[in-house]
Amino acid sequence: MNSKAKLIAAFLGVAILAAAAAGGAMWYMSPAPAAGATAEAPKKEPEKKLTKYVTLDKVIVMLRRAPGEQAAHYLSVDLVLATTPEQEKETKEHLPLLRSIAVSSLSSHTLSEASAMTVDEYAAVLNKTFDASYAKENHLKPFSEVMIGKLIIE
Repeated sequence: MNSKAKLIAAFLGVAILAAAAAGGAMWYMSPAPAAGATAEAPKKEPEKKLTKYVTLDKVIVMLRRAPGEQAAHYLSVDLVLATTPEQEKETKEHLPLLRSIAVSSLSSHTLSEASAMTVDEYAAVLNKTFDASYAKENHLKPFSEVMIGKLIIE
């Protein structure tokens, strides 16, 4: 064998030994599975809670007129309340109160203010208003959040 072939064989041998040493080190350093456990433990799924949705349709509000504005403008919104099956009945019983709170909160806007708001902003305003109202009355809110199902501004 010539010296070039010997040199290639030596490099190839060193590369194989280095790869074997790296593989052995990875095996040795990896954590051992617990007794009776499989190599890959199954991930625990988060507990899923059942959510019920209660609707509050056709909340119609006359918007506040801006100075010098002659025409009346209206806002119509359908609300969706997320609740649990246990609190669904109580949420439905609170719908007249929720309608009143929503009308009171939304009627303070002018057409330009109402038109500038996004659906998410309306939901945030209503959630904050409902939280404050229930806290003021020292009652537990029977729903977790309010969402906007439909919004029309005229």
